[in-house]
Amino acid sequence: MMNKGKESKPHIGIFGKRNSGKSSLINVLTQQDIAIVSDKAGTTTDPVKKSMEIPGIGPVVLIDTAGIDDSGKLGDLRKKKTFDTIKTIDFALLVITSNNFGDFEKDLIQRFSDFNIPFIIVHNKSDLQQLHDKFKNDIGIKNQNHIIDFSAKYPLKLEELVEVIKSNIPSTAWKKPSLLGDLLSYGDIVLLITPIDIEAPEGRMILPQVQAIRDILDNDCVAVVLKEREVDAFLRKTGIKPKLAVTDSQVFLKADASIPKEIPLTSFSIMLARHKGDFENYLKGTPKISELKDGDRILLLESCTHHVSCDDIGRVKIPRWISNFTGKHLIYDVVAGLDNLQRPMEEYALVIQCGGCMITHKQLINRLKPAVDKNIPVTNYGMAIAYVQGIYKRAIAPFTSIEKDTIHYL
Repeated sequence: MMNKGKESKPHIGIFGKRNSGKSSLINVLTQQDIAIVSDKAGTTTDPVKKSMEIPGIGPVVLIDTAGIDDSGKLGDLRKKKTFDTIKTIDFALLVITSNNFGDFEKDLIQRFSDFNIPFIIVHNKSDLQQLHDKFKNDIGIKNQNHIIDFSAKYPLKLEELVEVIKSNIPSTAWKKPSLLGDLLSYGDIVLLITPIDIEAPEGRMILPQVQAIRDILDNDCVAVVLKEREVDAFLRKTGIKPKLAVTDSQVFLKADASIPKEIPLTSFSIMLARHKGDFENYLKGTPKISELKDGDRILLLESCTHHVSCDDIGRVKIPRWISNFTGKHLIYDVVAGLDNLQRPMEEYALVIQCGGCMITHKQLINRLKPAVDKNIPVTNYGMAIAYVQGIYKRAIAPFTSIEKDTIHYL
């Protein structure tokens, strides 16, 4: 499966039968020859992605996929990659031609429905055969989706197609809610505790820290960034009382001891869990750590690939902390990127997802969907760490307090 872990922009998948003009369509939309075009069916063998700008939305990623009617042993493998792509997208274009709509398209629409993917239908090659009104009405009644007649060869309706995409793509895919804005007021000071250790990128901040700084500035507030060793001295010397403190989960205990109890404290990972994760299911699933038994298997999901250090947070520290907390003999599997699992989901007693800073909300939700559908508890790195270190209620309180009308897990 192709790795989407480095693209947090909205993803738009282009699907359809072989030789329906999917590659031509992506070339027209990007105004580049990014996808190979041929009259021979089956030219696209693996998903191909390209970034572009849609006015009014911003950067998106278009994904060209193999034909849904591919055949043979290799064709089945290509179709599997095409169907796997559905789990990673926010929106889909279903390309048809010649007023032809059959079982392949119906199966694809069902797969869209399974993952709650909105879509539109593009009747391509209208220069050869235009969309019949009766056919358009029949499809519209069945599927309640917008259908547009289009020609990638003579793209006179390109602006109309872009407008249709803009009006149908979910705003949640491109309108990003604030990370911390609903906790802050003008001029508030936020303390960001950022340890510099072996896992910190040389000369840089990790992405969640950068995102938090930008979000604080966007909300007309003040970000104070310091290492965990400097917190006590800073608070003592300045007398500043921050509105909120956000810490790296690895130094939760140190932060909990240093930050006065009247100051709300959370972590970058929990901030992301509320921002783009399955926060409600995390709240339900985290306490299940206390119910783990000897021999239970735990799945840790990293949504990007990175250099593994000798004291890696996901592969070393979290397993050690959970095993020490439960006193049980547990088995841990780690899957990096968005690769397929090596074991059936039902073999796991708990799934722990990383913050997901490098992927989209839709990709993260669909990554957890098999576990949620099977009632397997899910949590995230920061929430699991806070739980086993005894500071769970304090760490989630900043977010559950503003959602108390709908969440009752405290």
